[in-house]
Amino acid sequence: MKKVIVFGATGNLGAYITIYLKSVGYDVIAVGHRKDDNGFFASRGMKYYSVDITKPEEFEQLPTENIYCVAHFAGELPSRYSFHASDLVQSITIGTLNVLEYMRSCGCKKIIFPQTPSDMCQYHNNGSVIPVDAPRHFPLTGDHSIYTIAKNAAVDLIEHYHAEYGFSRFILRFFTIYQYHPNAYHYRDFQFHLMPYRMLMDRASKSLPIEVWGNCKKAKEMVYIKDFVRVVEKCVSSPLEGGMYNVGNGWQVSLEEQIKGIIEVFSPKDNPSKIIYCPEKSDPLENAFDVSKTFSELDYKPEFSYIDQLRDFKKEMEEEPMAQLWGVKTDYPKNCKNK
Repeated sequence: MKKVIVFGATGNLGAYITIYLKSVGYDVIAVGHRKDDNGFFASRGMKYYSVDITKPEEFEQLPTENIYCVAHFAGELPSRYSFHASDLVQSITIGTLNVLEYMRSCGCKKIIFPQTPSDMCQYHNNGSVIPVDAPRHFPLTGDHSIYTIAKNAAVDLIEHYHAEYGFSRFILRFFTIYQYHPNAYHYRDFQFHLMPYRMLMDRASKSLPIEVWGNCKKAKEMVYIKDFVRVVEKCVSSPLEGGMYNVGNGWQVSLEEQIKGIIEVFSPKDNPSKIIYCPEKSDPLENAFDVSKTFSELDYKPEFSYIDQLRDFKKEMEEEPMAQLWGVKTDYPKNCKNK
């Protein structure tokens, strides 16, 4: 079995990636910042290491033999903590350099890394299709400015190791990957909020009316976690040198479709939420990726429709499959960040 190390294995994406790669036959090693994973990975046949990727000496505990690929999903997120610019640069840029040096020291030459779509922010919310290989840039203001600078620097480092040492690299650009997590809150523009789609699900479950703001036909990318992990596996198994890949479905979901779907899945059948259209209010976000390269080079196509996503989300909300690692919803009051 090919050996894959997943950095950020206790995080939202990393946990699902680790489980999926193990399920399809890889020898997976989980690495996270948390000191204790509560036995989550051992119970699934995987070794867990606690590593602070900002400290090179902590990599010394990791195995060095026959590492085929690294899926590097560790690093701070603006949505998951109160803002500290130095933490972003340390965990994303310096952390990535340390991961690359670890890989070089043990002869591993394939890396998968997540990129923020904010490196293409000039294409957002204006009807443009977001290209895959256009020159990268960053927003000059807001909570994603320094985050994008740090991500861009990490991508530049990866490109250097590709050119200098022959690493293959698969850089995945994506918006929100939709999944259930017991913590329904996040930071937005430096303030702590209930996630909008979780708010809509909650209102629908209580048969409360839901407002549809602005131009309800504006649509955005909505990729589900159980499709996203398949993209990652396609990268692991690919014989290509890689490059940048946009992660999308090839279709987008309008605000009206989003809300109608949430009502269909989460509202009581005998008392569904009523929709109130408010075209005078601000428009929703819109975005669309060019995913032709992802589909052709990685031979990837999504399996989950939007309604499939919602139904599986509700199932996981009821079953709490990650409770051993993340806890349950009652463990997360409004002022509590991710574990």
